[in-house]
Amino acid sequence: MDFHPIPYRGDAAGLERHYIPLSGKASPSVLSFFALEQESRVLCYANADLTRAEQAGEVLRFVEFWHELTGSDPTWLYFDSKVTTYPELCRLNQRGVWFVTIRRRGTAVVRRLRQLPASSWHQAVIDTPKRCHQHVRYVDESIHLPGYEGALRQVAVDGLGKEQPTLLLSNNTAETPRNLVIRYAGRNRVEDGLGQCVNFFHLDCLASEVPLNVDLDAALTVLAQGCYRWLGQQLKGFDKAAPKQLYRRFVETAGTVEVEADRVAVRFDRRSHNPILRAAALDRDAPAIPWLKGRTINFLYT
Repeated sequence: MDFHPIPYRGDAAGLERHYIPLSGKASPSVLSFFALEQESRVLCYANADLTRAEQAGEVLRFVEFWHELTGSDPTWLYFDSKVTTYPELCRLNQRGVWFVTIRRRGTAVVRRLRQLPASSWHQAVIDTPKRCHQHVRYVDESIHLPGYEGALRQVAVDGLGKEQPTLLLSNNTAETPRNLVIRYAGRNRVEDGLGQCVNFFHLDCLASEVPLNVDLDAALTVLAQGCYRWLGQQLKGFDKAAPKQLYRRFVETAGTVEVEADRVAVRFDRRSHNPILRAAALDRDAPAIPWLKGRTINFLYT
């Protein structure tokens, strides 16, 4: 889960100012919140009707949404330190939801870690494919934080390419420190998904001084991203393809459309990727379309 500020580029408006990473400064913007399902890599939740005062509670609002949708709370949540507060983490723990987040590196905390003897640090290998920094060291300890009832697990990891150790916080004591690092690294997928939405669906161009307008557009962006993820899963070898790649190779295709008595025949022009579309047989189980007078759609290839 992550927040994403959508900048407003019009005249002066009564919008809150949020930090825009690309510009490196705070600007009037609409704060949006997105959640991505880990295995399918599908954006499953969006909310752009937020204020700064409400943002800390958005994690629990997503949990309620997920529970209403599936009948149970999510098992794991991954997010960074700016998403919510320690009291909200306590509420997640009370609901039995495992989470991994990071703690902001205070000077006193880093100084204490640097003063620990070498024997306090343990070695681990994060051997995930294409990872640059695989050999790390860590300190696994139990801490208490203001606003959080009980002990919280902190894993300080050094060697991840940062100058200072990364502080992972979790309420799960069964996972190994190595697995916690791998789990939190999965949070990068939501950033990748947001990057695709900005690049292909022009998420940052949904400028409006009315957050409710942006909220609708953000929801439509989530639906569009889900459609492309579904399309990629139907096409052999393209289950991990980005929406831009799927659009260029399969959606942006010329052809002719013939409306017949009982069907709509879509004849694609000859292209190198047509055999993949033919093998997917996307029209095999296509139902009749009521607003086309019950006609079905058939794909034809030259």
